[in-house]
Amino acid sequence: MSKMEKESFIKIPDNYTSYPVDKFCIPKHYEDDIESIVIPNGLVHDRIERLARDIFENLDHSKPLACLCVLKGGYQFFSDLQTRIQNLNANSNKSCQMSLDFIRLKSYEDDKSTGTVRVIGSDDLSSLAGKNVLIVEDLIDTGRTMQKLLNHLAQFNPFSVNVCTLLVKRTTRSIGYRPDYVGFEIPDRFVVGYAVDYNEYFRDLKHICIINDKGKKKYAMKK
Repeated sequence: MSKMEKESFIKIPDNYTSYPVDKFCIPKHYEDDIESIVIPNGLVHDRIERLARDIFENLDHSKPLACLCVLKGGYQFFSDLQTRIQNLNANSNKSCQMSLDFIRLKSYEDDKSTGTVRVIGSDDLSSLAGKNVLIVEDLIDTGRTMQKLLNHLAQFNPFSVNVCTLLVKRTTRSIGYRPDYVGFEIPDRFVVGYAVDYNEYFRDLKHICIINDKGKKKYAMKK
């Protein structure tokens, strides 16, 4: 039975009870743009701590580990996750060499997936050859973006590739791709915060929230 079949993630149901915005600290400039809080920051960090432990325990420590961050949305999750993995690496009876790499993709405009994936920028990823690669992403929606990245990485001949995402959406638009490690499975709503953006806004919001219609209109791309 796979990790996903065992539901080794936190499932937030469609009829979940959200948290009121006025009970948390929200930047003043976003107070009128947020419908509700889905995942408070403290819960995010507790979940990351467990993900780091699971990843570290499952590693083949005879091979170097290359942590690959998908920019921009993944940077906060990546930073917190790899810090915890590094702490385990330094304080356990087993360890491996670690390195960091980065890639940037684009698949969203406003709150819709464009259906195409643009590789905006990437480092030289030839250093991934022969390594265990951990791809760290903030959100898996349809799965097309991640499948594109996995196809791109295959040419660099890594020893293994695993994907860790903080969020997975339950959506009928999914192509069926499921990552190896998942923090939370969420309803098909457009979320922002904890570096997840809406047209580059809301990255400075520390909780994972649902944007309201006023916020979508306010920060929509100018045509």
